[in-house]
Amino acid sequence: MSHALLVLGGAVLGAIVGSFIATIVRRFPDDRSALEGRSACESCDVPLGPLDLVPILSHLALRGRCRHCGAPIAREHLAIELVAAAIGASSAALLPLAQAGSIALFGWILLPLGWIDARHLWLPDRLVLLLALAGLMLGTFASGALLPDRLIGGLVGFAFLAALRLLHQRLRGVEGMGAGDPKLMGAIGLWTGWWLLAPILLVASAGLLAVALLTGAHRDAGREYPLGSALAAAAFAVTLASASFL
Repeated sequence: MSHALLVLGGAVLGAIVGSFIATIVRRFPDDRSALEGRSACESCDVPLGPLDLVPILSHLALRGRCRHCGAPIAREHLAIELVAAAIGASSAALLPLAQAGSIALFGWILLPLGWIDARHLWLPDRLVLLLALAGLMLGTFASGALLPDRLIGGLVGFAFLAALRLLHQRLRGVEGMGAGDPKLMGAIGLWTGWWLLAPILLVASAGLLAVALLTGAHRDAGREYPLGSALAAAAFAVTLASASFL
């Protein structure tokens, strides 16, 4: 199979996975399962048919509106499908097939975590646990790190952010970090091993700082930032770059 077809296949598979991820992101905060019930228009509740559910293409063909009631379809669906497609395509473009599949899965599990944290400042424990269990099983294929290094990574990732969180609470008397962030960093360490944790944290922190400066949000002293979203994006980008170029 040609390289171009593999990249296209990664993008198509990513878009399909992204459609499911979008359902998770929309339903999870309301404690609704993404597996129960047929997909339906969020405005008129009419069940959607196969032609309404083709990832990316249906949204473009229908111009972002329900074919039954004409109500706008949340652009979040299209955005998540595009990001998931980019995760699949970039992994297939840069890596051998087996490693590409593992790193793409890493990115696809990180995607709903990062997205939900950006919207709700919440990292669901069930999704973090899924990331951790998948990392235990597949982390070596994704990052090349052996199990002992990944176990150390999980422990160090969790312990470092948990210690920072506790220190901030003791010094300032308020929470400076959510309880889910150390758990997420620990789960990431189970994929990457300990040596990628510092670059991931550096990239995530730089990204948050850049967003704060560009949007002017740094002027709001009480503003809360989705560190989990930054960690999720940085973890995929750093792991992909490390596997591709090092």
